[in-house]
Amino acid sequence: MNVQHLPLDRIRTLGLEALARELGPVGLARFLQQFETGSGDYTRARADWLKEEDVKTLADKVTKARK
Repeated sequence: MNVQHLPLDRIRTLGLEALARELGPVGLARFLQQFETGSGDYTRARADWLKEEDVKTLADKVTKARK
């Protein structure tokens, strides 16, 4: 089956059917519980976290953490 030509809703349906077939209904439910859509605005929050950081500072922190 060439999934490149299938619409996303069909791929989603086929994927869920395969998971249900292989894992059973309980396994499918447990698998789906691993994923959350989250909330908030990650882009804004990230900008707030990193507003004082530049690439050099971050690289220095990584280097220090690795030692």
